[in-house]
Amino acid sequence: MSKGTLFDKVWHLHTVSQLPSGQTQLFIGLHLIHEVTSPQAFAMLRERGLKVLFPERTVATVDHIVPTENQARPFADTLAEEMMVALERNSQENQITFYNVGSGNQGIVHVIAPEQGLTQPGMTIACGDSHTSTHGAFGAIAFGIGTSQVRDVLASQTLALAKLKVRRVEVNGALSPGVYAKDVVLHIIRKLGVKGGVGYAYEFAGTTFEQMSMEERMTVCNMAIEGGARCGYINPDEVTFAYLEGRDFAPKGTDWQQAVDWWRSLRSDVDAEYDDVVVFDAAEIAPTVTWGITPGQGIAVNEFVPTLTELPQDERPIAEEAYRYMDLQPGQPIKGTPVDVCFVGSCTNGRISDLREAARFAQGRHVAAGVKAFVVPGSERVKQQAEAEGLDQVFLAAGFEWREPGCSMCLAMNPDKLQGRQLSASSSNRNFKGRQGSSSGRTLLMSPAMVVTAAINGCVADVRELG
Repeated sequence: MSKGTLFDKVWHLHTVSQLPSGQTQLFIGLHLIHEVTSPQAFAMLRERGLKVLFPERTVATVDHIVPTENQARPFADTLAEEMMVALERNSQENQITFYNVGSGNQGIVHVIAPEQGLTQPGMTIACGDSHTSTHGAFGAIAFGIGTSQVRDVLASQTLALAKLKVRRVEVNGALSPGVYAKDVVLHIIRKLGVKGGVGYAYEFAGTTFEQMSMEERMTVCNMAIEGGARCGYINPDEVTFAYLEGRDFAPKGTDWQQAVDWWRSLRSDVDAEYDDVVVFDAAEIAPTVTWGITPGQGIAVNEFVPTLTELPQDERPIAEEAYRYMDLQPGQPIKGTPVDVCFVGSCTNGRISDLREAARFAQGRHVAAGVKAFVVPGSERVKQQAEAEGLDQVFLAAGFEWREPGCSMCLAMNPDKLQGRQLSASSSNRNFKGRQGSSSGRTLLMSPAMVVTAAINGCVADVRELG
């Protein structure tokens, strides 16, 4: 088993006991909740006459079901309104901090916690959402959990978990122009597979990640789960500390330097032992687009949809399923594939740096006729910052819609949905069948810059050709 890694250190520091099942009872330092997976968990507490043990360690927001156009209450969707009311009531009754719409702090749960400094190195973090791995960008160990586990954390502030193996995923070198963090993680998943990380925590390391901003690192860790890993993390460094300093919940005064010294001590040792190591060359990574129905079915924008003979035997059945569902032919170029909808946003790519880069390519250009394109900030703070910089005006002038914060069309548990067989160019994280609201809708995952490029051209296109 691994030894001396950040994962091992944080796991050890948060171990409460070893359970008869062989699992570890792990203390959870920060619990994030939202409106979708928490109502049933609170109901289970009531049935058992239990209270939230440490309400000060739980933070709530609304993101999945909130509309991004008309946010007037009550919501038009009665189920969404019921979820909102339940979260408001549960937060109030249990004295849990709740960032509601209009608070100035509402947004996608994996955007608001980092931007407020709630997420810090060395933490254990849990949330009833798959992409909780995002917080690993800070050197935290963060798990997406199910509803019954949300109940467990509310009641005991602990989780029963089996210790993971650790794989070091190393990428070295500078990224070429037009290649982004999203392309890096899609490339990794393409090479290692959507099940390659099962049973592992991924430690992302190497000079490529060291050169990334915190928001880029969050994009990478966000999609660790799409590669099968239970969590993904990056060792904290000066980039981490610079991002955190001065944020709402970051340590202040003399506590700051003490915190930084402790955070540094958590980094994986130079002689740390890993269960597996894989190494990639950044120069080999190009702008990447998914062509199929899993995040692992990705290719460079200038490549062709793979034929069955190019794929391993065990990948051929799902490839045949993807050909049929996506209406793509083996051997055809992905470039030039017509798109109907273009979406910039999500917990993967809805932060201010994502919007700045998207606006850079939208500036002075216009969305192609017949294409619906929209931008959804990841939080109210991101929206405010973008508007202060005039990014909203750039998008509006280019023919994009400018929306209110929320998860939006990432998973379409709100009015933002594909219709029928529409094909979406999306900066989100999953391209499963029906993921974006239509049982027959189709999704191509790519970076925000590539989404804008597709919107302008009306089809999949190479961002490098925009200049």
